[in-house]
Amino acid sequence: MQKAIDAALLAPNSSNMQTWDIYWVRSPEARERLAIACMNQGAARTAQEIIVVTANGADWRPRRDAVLKEPYVQGRPDMVDYYSKLMPMIYGFQWLAPVKWIAINVAGIFRPMPREVWCWRDRRETSVKSAALACENFMLAIAAQGFDTCPMEGLDSSRVRKIIGCPRSATIVMAISVGERTERGIWGERFRLPRSQVVHEI
Repeated sequence: MQKAIDAALLAPNSSNMQTWDIYWVRSPEARERLAIACMNQGAARTAQEIIVVTANGADWRPRRDAVLKEPYVQGRPDMVDYYSKLMPMIYGFQWLAPVKWIAINVAGIFRPMPREVWCWRDRRETSVKSAALACENFMLAIAAQGFDTCPMEGLDSSRVRKIIGCPRSATIVMAISVGERTERGIWGERFRLPRSQVVHEI
């Protein structure tokens, strides 16, 4: 678990802001409550370990400040400008979202612009995408050690939030159970849509 969590923390993420948190639910009582909040799924009820990954764009300022203190950033004026000037515009000033949206779309007429990062859902979307990459790293690291995982998005986020004690500004990305799979845990053969239906060469 420790190795897999460390691997999760090395996941690629937007601007190295790392607006994620991992809650390792270790107490049996909390795990039992969490299983119920995860809609009583078998993977949650029988898990040997379980984590909950959250994304919280509201944490941008302390995360940004930590990156700014890094020597590799301090030695680069362009990076100092990036974190001290651009990051507040992207992650902060949420009340200016409509103005930012208009400005970015007008500028986009003349040159390529990242449209989504300026709208009112920008901070949340960016943080969730980064946290999902951390989840994948965690799952691959568990698999590399011979164990299995089950990502669970079917959960009661309000109850999960109370169990793990995360702030209201955080988004519950998913819970991930860890253990050894049983035959009963496999519902059937893996089905995937035909490659030709979902892979597009342009």
